[in-house]
Amino acid sequence: MKKVIIQSLQLEAYRNYQTCDINFSPGVTILYGDNAQGKTNILEAVYVSATTKSHRGSKDREMIGFSNDEAHIRSVWDKDGMSYRVDMHLRKNKAKGIAVNGQFLKKAAQLLGICNVVFFSPEDLSIIKSGPERRRRFIDMELSQMDASYLYHLNQYNKVVNQRNALLKEMSFHLSSYSSQQEMNDVLSVWNKQLLIYGSRIIERRQKYIHDLNSIIKPIHDDLSGKREDIKVIYDPFTSLEDFEENLIKSTDRDLKYKMTHVGPHKDDVIFEIGGIDIRKFGSQGQQRTAALSLKLSEIEMIKLIKNEVPVLLLDDVLSELDSGRQDYLLSRIGDIQTIITCTGVEEFIKRRIHIDTIYEVKDGVIILKE
Repeated sequence: MKKVIIQSLQLEAYRNYQTCDINFSPGVTILYGDNAQGKTNILEAVYVSATTKSHRGSKDREMIGFSNDEAHIRSVWDKDGMSYRVDMHLRKNKAKGIAVNGQFLKKAAQLLGICNVVFFSPEDLSIIKSGPERRRRFIDMELSQMDASYLYHLNQYNKVVNQRNALLKEMSFHLSSYSSQQEMNDVLSVWNKQLLIYGSRIIERRQKYIHDLNSIIKPIHDDLSGKREDIKVIYDPFTSLEDFEENLIKSTDRDLKYKMTHVGPHKDDVIFEIGGIDIRKFGSQGQQRTAALSLKLSEIEMIKLIKNEVPVLLLDDVLSELDSGRQDYLLSRIGDIQTIITCTGVEEFIKRRIHIDTIYEVKDGVIILKE
């Protein structure tokens, strides 16, 4: 199985770093320091350099340092002896530029899947009780890293939704370059067909993903819960494949009234059940957190299964949000995975005799290697 390693990271004008140059060990690297010093920014930059996107959902301009117009992220990765140098140029008013080993990518999406990472933050512990958008984003990011065709269909689908919504606004306000209402209806029909094509591919792939996820998450959750709880993940599509076209047509009047598309996989959700109870609504905080931890650990195993790769694991101060039992279980699963951990202190790791390869202190945007 291939192992993904990030060897180094260089930043310029990124968040609170004017410059930063850091090397990572193949094992466990710890970044410690007080809050708001820039620890999470390092993990975010690693994640961006692998996926093109911020785990926070931040736009490019929000990641550029104050009073700067552009920022640079440079990272060096190793995958089974193959070296990848990723150069990323963030600009406030333009699309980001990306080069891999000196070759510029025509589309940012071409970077996805080269180096896989799993990001685990305290916010992820609330993924179960959050709104459906959060759960869709989780699925989309994971599938996009593992399946290039899914990423293509997702990008095309989102473009069609945006174009269809723009047409709905024109039709609603009758402010259009089209010569007649019939012509607008004909164009709407074209967008409907495109929506059905790409949307159906997304639904089919999500169905398979949830099916595969259940076989992976069950044994993990069994271990975490002491086999006291039986978890089941259920795909909850807004519309079935069979009824997609009919429901889309039925929703036309509503779409025109509100000037937006109401039917399609952009409205999907995922249900988490324990003993037949929907824990999104009726589960305890402990059940929701255990399910979330199981889900994130399943993400690692899914990448191993589908990509035959061991991803990089980024833990952003998540241990402080877990009780000792869940902490021990998470740390026991690290194994041979390169792991970068942020925390406020290293005493707990030393007490637990966790092997640490490299320790950095982060203080006001400055990285200090500790001997």
